[in-house]
Amino acid sequence: MLLKTGDIVLNTCLIVSRMLQWCDRSANHAVMSKDQIRQLIERRLPKAGLVETALKGVQLFRVTEPVPCVPAVYEPTVVAILGGAKEAVLDGRRHVYDSSRYLLCPMTLPVEAGSPRASPEDPLLGVMIALEPRVMRELAIEIETAAGGGGRSQGKIGSALALASWDKGFTLALLRLLELLDDPVDAAVLGAGRLRELFYAVLRGEAGAVARRAFGVGNEIARTIEYLATHLNEQVTIDDMADHAGMSRAVFHRRFKEATGMSPIQFAKAMRLNRAAMKIAEGKAVSEAAWDVGYRSASQFSREFKRMYGRSPRAWSHAAQASAPPQ
Repeated sequence: MLLKTGDIVLNTCLIVSRMLQWCDRSANHAVMSKDQIRQLIERRLPKAGLVETALKGVQLFRVTEPVPCVPAVYEPTVVAILGGAKEAVLDGRRHVYDSSRYLLCPMTLPVEAGSPRASPEDPLLGVMIALEPRVMRELAIEIETAAGGGGRSQGKIGSALALASWDKGFTLALLRLLELLDDPVDAAVLGAGRLRELFYAVLRGEAGAVARRAFGVGNEIARTIEYLATHLNEQVTIDDMADHAGMSRAVFHRRFKEATGMSPIQFAKAMRLNRAAMKIAEGKAVSEAAWDVGYRSASQFSREFKRMYGRSPRAWSHAAQASAPPQ
């Protein structure tokens, strides 16, 4: 039976209308879920602060005063903002994220971070979830295998920091995770599974390519950065890092810069100086902080610190606010 032109147009309009209605319902559901997440956090954190939760690696935070961007070292983590906005600067590039985009940091990175616009009227409100490298690697490899690409990841690793939209998978996974906080037994029994679900949502989301390349097959650069981060007080050279990655010096240098935007030397120096700046801000003596991150020459440390931050370590120590909210 042949359909008339009018019937075809009518059927097409009905299909489009139903698709639009489904999209509207899906969008409304995502907004409702995000509102629920915000309420969950506000209920547990009515005042400014940072709290550990019963879920491993999950922290809630509220910031009500402006915090300028200061040196920090981000560990592998996901940061989701429910109110206000946060900034992270890596190698001069600003990443501003709020309730429309979450931040993925797939490897240990030296950054400057803060919340310059936070206020009592518009507080920064959010959740930080530490990524478990072992679980992320397992999931990344499973995804690559299931997709028929079980071999080495190809191409550039891309931006070291990535911003991703709150898609349905991520939003629902985060809500399901935080709902466990209502019952200690649920958190203890189901927490690991819900974290795995959230990690999967990240790997399948907008920043998934960055995450899969950092944790999947061929993640030598991310593993080398982990090695560097745990050996900052030693004199680790480019050759040491290249050997750890199993690459020639030239190939390692190129791959490292593709992954982080910095040369290995620049990265190692930024990592050491950021760690030292954080230690000084916490009240540690300048000489001790320098020694802890591998500097054996006080004059070299002072010179490189001032070049990086525009003031001497001692001036930094006097100006730093040890009680500032964690970055």
